[in-house]
Amino acid sequence: MDGRDALTLVPGKTTFGPVRQEKRSLMDEGMLEANAATPEALLNKLQVRRACIGVVGLGYVGLPLARAFHEAGFSVTGFDTDPEKPPLLAAGHSYIMDVADGEVAAMAASGRFEATDDFARLGEADVIAICVPTPLGPDREPDLRFVEASARAVAETLRPGQLVILESTTWPGTTDEVVKPILEEGGLRSGRDFFLAYAPERESPGSGERRIPRVVGADGPEALALARALYEAVSPAVHAVSSPAAAEAAKLTENVFRAVNIALVNELKSIYAGMDVDIWEVVEAASTKPFGYMPFYPGPGWGGHCIPIDPFYLAWKARSVGLPSRFIELAGEINAEMPERVVARLADALAPAALAGSRILLVGVAYKKNIDDTRESPALRLWDLLAARGAEVAYYDPHVLAIPATRAHPELAGTRCIDWSREALAGFHAALAVTDHDAVDWEALATALPLVVDTRNVYDERPRPARIVKA
Repeated sequence: MDGRDALTLVPGKTTFGPVRQEKRSLMDEGMLEANAATPEALLNKLQVRRACIGVVGLGYVGLPLARAFHEAGFSVTGFDTDPEKPPLLAAGHSYIMDVADGEVAAMAASGRFEATDDFARLGEADVIAICVPTPLGPDREPDLRFVEASARAVAETLRPGQLVILESTTWPGTTDEVVKPILEEGGLRSGRDFFLAYAPERESPGSGERRIPRVVGADGPEALALARALYEAVSPAVHAVSSPAAAEAAKLTENVFRAVNIALVNELKSIYAGMDVDIWEVVEAASTKPFGYMPFYPGPGWGGHCIPIDPFYLAWKARSVGLPSRFIELAGEINAEMPERVVARLADALAPAALAGSRILLVGVAYKKNIDDTRESPALRLWDLLAARGAEVAYYDPHVLAIPATRAHPELAGTRCIDWSREALAGFHAALAVTDHDAVDWEALATALPLVVDTRNVYDERPRPARIVKA
């Protein structure tokens, strides 16, 4: 392939260079279909929304992505190892709060969406987006088993002309060093036979945001042009970078930024508390400055699918090349300590009553307000710490009626939310306000219990009643 044959990127539109454009003008749609392995054919299918999109992993990232592609007019096939998900989706039922039942029902009824656990069908897709978890191992090292398993499943049916995109958050180099070799084991070559790219997910559960700019890096100019054409169909803007590693690093940078600033404000909270100064009042005041400041807020610990995990992917990669990551490591230590500090504050506030034997209610087990996502929630770590000190623990969360199975807290799986009533609340010695859901009657909680330890500034009145303690 010489320079004249390279795909050309034009801001706002993906096109072919002059020679390819002339060739394409001589082709009708039938000729493109007959030579479906060419990048020209796939680009055409993407632009006219005739490509079939396969989404591997139908979780908090994959299912919203499948919805976005479907809404853009593509045919979508979702793949998941959980055999219970396909029949649920086929019946019009969603298991994710951000995707409504009605939306799933419309997708299923359209004839352009189906879900399956049959990975042998991956070869039917023109584009395959991998959206699987990337957790941490026991020593905070990257755990890429789901990415590797997905890549192997794709490799089993990989055919010429397909575009494969990794969306899972990971360390810089994963696409080139892990995914690409697996895909090439069968003899096909990236950039020649198939096309490979990385486009980090940007889901924000509970925010309602759908039209979010995307970042794309790819293995070669043709892969980049194809990936850009795909995401232009579902995003208001696509920012192309020079390589998959740059795109992987961009995602980690976004979340390291958040992790470090959350750690900073968590440390400031402890410092200012020792001076009898309210951190939330300070942040509110500082936020009035229209430049040079961005507000971050303290909490009971970090949670979610990004902040507690992603920075350690970068720290691990930095160590592997002999470089320190002091800010990242320190931020991790501070944020990880927050549940212990909250429990210590609760124990002090209960005096002279003992924490051991006390009945403690955790209010909110989702990691973020107004959602049902418990991934890496600090509430589960708080539960462990309280139980270890002899407390009897229960929880209330209007969005989480039963705690789902988690890797770190399997013993809590299936534990059900208490009923909300004055009588039920009266049986607790204290409550921890962990997640500031709008659907919680916080005034009723404070009235019913002798002590509420507030980790989210739910009770922001000044001066505070004696029964409300900030932590």
